[in-house]
Amino acid sequence: MFNKIVYSSSVILLTVLLTAGCKGKKQINNPDTAAAAITETAPSPVIGQETILLLNDLKERGDYVNSKEYPSLIKAALVYDGLSGKNLVIDLRPSSAFSGGHIRGAVNKKFEEIPVYFESGIKPFEYEKIIFVCDDGQISSYTTALLRLKGYGNVFAMRWGMSSWNRKYAETGWLSGLSGRYETTLDTATHEKAAGRNMPELKTGAGTGSGVADARFQALFAEGTGKVLISADEVFSNPSAYYVINLERKDKYQDGHIPGSMRYKPDETLGFTNEMATIPADKTVVLYCGTGHNSAFATAYLRLFGYDARTLKYGNHSFMYDRMLKQKTVLSWVPFSSIDINDFPVVK
Repeated sequence: MFNKIVYSSSVILLTVLLTAGCKGKKQINNPDTAAAAITETAPSPVIGQETILLLNDLKERGDYVNSKEYPSLIKAALVYDGLSGKNLVIDLRPSSAFSGGHIRGAVNKKFEEIPVYFESGIKPFEYEKIIFVCDDGQISSYTTALLRLKGYGNVFAMRWGMSSWNRKYAETGWLSGLSGRYETTLDTATHEKAAGRNMPELKTGAGTGSGVADARFQALFAEGTGKVLISADEVFSNPSAYYVINLERKDKYQDGHIPGSMRYKPDETLGFTNEMATIPADKTVVLYCGTGHNSAFATAYLRLFGYDARTLKYGNHSFMYDRMLKQKTVLSWVPFSSIDINDFPVVK
């Protein structure tokens, strides 16, 4: 079990958290306003007792996804500048990749080892920053999200992963994942969400919010990351097999999206039970954004609540990269390019 941080809270809310999309900073919404927006005729979603306890516990832990700290990403240049400071870099890549070259001072840990490592291997809050790195930044984003939700306020994910550290890693990482092969099959129709039904039923057996949270966190770390990522080839081969969530701005969504995908507002979904209840509890959910970083943060949140959620690897970059380049100015896309690749050294 992780070290526990106790936060004071005087109000218990069901609608407690919200997402961030692929734009980074966002305004904080008032949960009371969101709750009031539910019309009298809208059916009330079925929310289990353990789900309510978990929602309240996350509120008490600091309401992370409803804060300015969400999503917690850091650029490689800042990581490099801070190597001599009181920071810790944790490399989540396989040991073979780590031994072939890694950031100076980094430690190599498996995703499944993180809970025990944070409990007995280190004293997390003695570090100014704990930075997770991986191949492309999405697994480290997923890991960071879970730990932030758990209450660790000094963890970050390195944007673009090792691809931004130097070109050696970019060539086998992000540069190899850029593709425009599906951009001619995009959908421009607006698909409306169904009315809220229910949320997955959590069955941890715990009677307190902290107990439910601890059980869910332990379960997610124990199961690993094998079901966290999904490729564009898998999704485009049969889009109807998935419930696809687009987390982009409205204009980007309307210009073209994965066939059948639904747009969820980046700052009004996670933690808003009337919105989360529209997401099928019995279907694989695919979330995507421009880079896949922020959708990885959102994936962690949904998986915590029992959804079979996946983040699309490389986000829009994996299926409409050429289009992103052409519309970079018009739609404010931020496509990965050589400018994002540094020339920082590694050690073996």
